[in-house]
Amino acid sequence: MNGPDTVLHSLIAGAPLPGEAEQIRATDPALGRPTGPHFTALTPDQGSLAVEAAQQAFGPYRRVSPAARAGFLRGIAEGLEGHAEQIVAAAKTETGLPQTRLTGELARTANQLRLFSEVVTEGTHHGVRIEHALPQRTPLPRPDIRQRRVPVGPVLVFGASNFPLAFSVAGGDTASALAAGAPVVFKAHNAHPLTSYLVGLVITEAAALHHLPAGVFSLVYGRGADIGQALIRHPGIRAVGFTGSRSGGTALMAAAAARPCPIPVFAEMSSVNPIILLNSALTEDPAGLAQGFVTSLTGSSGQLCTAPGLLFVPSGEAGDAFLQEVAERLGGVAGTTMLTPGICASRVEREQALAQVEGVRPVGRGQDGLTENAPAPAVYATDADTYLCTPQLSEEIFGSVCLVVRWDRPDQLRQVVDELEGQLTASLHFAENGGEDVALASDLVGRLEEVVGRILVGGWPTGVDVGDAIVHGGPFPATSDGRSTSVGATAIERWLRPVAYQDVPDWLQPVEVRDGNPLGIRARRVDGRTGR
Repeated sequence: MNGPDTVLHSLIAGAPLPGEAEQIRATDPALGRPTGPHFTALTPDQGSLAVEAAQQAFGPYRRVSPAARAGFLRGIAEGLEGHAEQIVAAAKTETGLPQTRLTGELARTANQLRLFSEVVTEGTHHGVRIEHALPQRTPLPRPDIRQRRVPVGPVLVFGASNFPLAFSVAGGDTASALAAGAPVVFKAHNAHPLTSYLVGLVITEAAALHHLPAGVFSLVYGRGADIGQALIRHPGIRAVGFTGSRSGGTALMAAAAARPCPIPVFAEMSSVNPIILLNSALTEDPAGLAQGFVTSLTGSSGQLCTAPGLLFVPSGEAGDAFLQEVAERLGGVAGTTMLTPGICASRVEREQALAQVEGVRPVGRGQDGLTENAPAPAVYATDADTYLCTPQLSEEIFGSVCLVVRWDRPDQLRQVVDELEGQLTASLHFAENGGEDVALASDLVGRLEEVVGRILVGGWPTGVDVGDAIVHGGPFPATSDGRSTSVGATAIERWLRPVAYQDVPDWLQPVEVRDGNPLGIRARRVDGRTGR
């Protein structure tokens, strides 16, 4: 399956479909040369077959029992673990990411699927609310009204370059959509086609094993703009999940809004994830603080959506000493292979542009890596006034490059925070016995709530825990819809919409809203009180 003479195809409703467009092949970014099998690309007309299969599957799939749907999700997790060695090997070759990172990512992907199997089983995602009739109420009687959430319909998901497993074929968007009862049409990322194919086979086999309609999942290969735009315009697609660049996400948003029937796009796009150091943070352990920052900046070659691209450091001797610690630690770090030659070229070009901005100076630099596409990590600095009057400095550079902004006064720091674009994360570092910093931190948290999805104190933004409470989202341009999250249990809510049932007879009510709670849903809101 991995040979250069092998030709593989899209998986449409469980069956291979040879494409009629130009073929696709991955590039090994560490060696800079083609690798693996060829994949035939579908034309837009062929891509519509995947949507039609999803439409046919939607009715039967949304009606399967919670136990069956949860079993399907667990089956995918078990399949990933059973084929872990083959999947990780393919991903390592296609992305240049280290095996330890990919092994952990596969485990995270399996755990996400198991999390959503638990969400399906407990049932609170249905959002059940019941108000029994009050026929004696005056001046008007109240009817019997019951509410639940239902799946929106087939979902189109685009694979992410930087997470070939956790944000790809069986990643969070797919897992949450399948958990909601929505079939998935998945557009494979052309940078890791074999990895996508191996995971797609796992999902296809799990669907067959659990006797689900084949159209519940399809894996589509094609040239991004052509097939992606065609799929998003298809009337059978009812929502979109995307992780990638701001330009890619906004293009999908525009296409979805231009449809005769517009649909929501949940796109995670751009974030510099600011880290704010207050004066007291620099007095406790500046060396440890510097090491934590460098580790967060350089992990996975800075290709994490939560990588720190902006660091606010107080002016003065303590800040100078901290940056000297950063420079010393950064100097011993070699660059690691980036995901694709194109991503690397963009990163190098953006860094060069940053270095040429008047008022920006270098702080420290690591070493180029030994492989192809492995530029040295770098940190630059400027002052707050230059930052505020130079919009270019707030833009994301995808990779291990960070801009330090030196601030002089709390009011200046507040002004900078108020000017931030929407972000996935923001981090605060200060000492709890730091006197005036405690009041400043309290004020900053209130300001940061308006522009970020996750606020950290004393930590680093890289690393996202997958659970009930996590938020991986934020106001535009971090995401297209700051009311949502793409990670964690509540990610399922993106693919659901509320429906109310008024004076519907008991026998005709959906089982989720019937009196007696036949499904044993963990929490329902009944007559203004939460219970079962």
